[in-house]
Amino acid sequence: MSRIRWGIIGAGSIAARFAEALAALPDAETLAVGSRSQDSADRFAEAHGFSRPYAGYEELAADPDVDVVYVATPHPFHAENIELCLLAGKSVLCEKPFTVNAAEARRVVGISRRRGLFLMEGMWTRFFPLMDRLRRVVSDRTIGEPRMLAVDFGFRAALDPTSRLFDPKLGGGAMLDVGVYCVSFASMVLGRPVRGTGYARLGETGVDEQFAAVLEHGGGRLSTITSGTRTATPQEATVMGTDGSVRVHSPWWKPEAMTISKPGEEDRTIEAPPEGNGFVYEAAEVMRCLRTGKTESEVMPLDETISVLETMDGIRKTWGLRYPGEEDAR
Repeated sequence: MSRIRWGIIGAGSIAARFAEALAALPDAETLAVGSRSQDSADRFAEAHGFSRPYAGYEELAADPDVDVVYVATPHPFHAENIELCLLAGKSVLCEKPFTVNAAEARRVVGISRRRGLFLMEGMWTRFFPLMDRLRRVVSDRTIGEPRMLAVDFGFRAALDPTSRLFDPKLGGGAMLDVGVYCVSFASMVLGRPVRGTGYARLGETGVDEQFAAVLEHGGGRLSTITSGTRTATPQEATVMGTDGSVRVHSPWWKPEAMTISKPGEEDRTIEAPPEGNGFVYEAAEVMRCLRTGKTESEVMPLDETISVLETMDGIRKTWGLRYPGEEDAR
């Protein structure tokens, strides 16, 4: 596959940033975009160099020349969009959160595995060069045995009940928007969580405007998470081990540098500035997997995506927070 031909479902800001990343990759072809209207698809195609704009998603999924589809629609539509593409024989990269809950994730993962098609969650943070360095620091026991972790991701947004951040029908709330980054990071560093608990502030629209959680990862390893859409946080991540610690500088979810601290030694800072807007790395991973015949990525395995959602489901259940239509996923 000399050039891999991409389609994008959705024509919003995230789709635009991903299209910019594809344009920077010489082996990626920006072929097709599907939007809810022809006008929107036409405008996106003209702005980002796509030759086939479609009014709707079905035509894009049926396009025989599309190799892989990036799903960039609002959270509650991810599962149905993934399923549409998989049933049409397309490989899929879906923006985080992969689905609203673990039941939806298990369903679409089952389809991809039965059909032998590539599928991956677009958790872009994992693919940055600095995250690869961090994984090596942890695996090489540079800071000893990792035992605890603290990570936060919060920002202050104006309350708008109709926006995707606050509307329950759009999967609003801190957990699905930014908390998923934190749970996934904790899972990557300390292993998949075995249980979790937390407390949340549910706002006037009924979604979590901020929350704090503690996860247990087995062997007594613990992570603490704070996240919010109405409260700004430092946006740092610290991994604590038996012989030292490593702090990923803010914003840790778009990482450029980290500092290793060990008793009796000078702090050591490692820098790994990303290229472009950062989406190039996950796109390159998808194309690497397609060329080598892989149906999932070792960096973001599907079973781990499911376990992260299971953890989030469990925490959310204690708050009594369910999204409209979520019962359909059971």
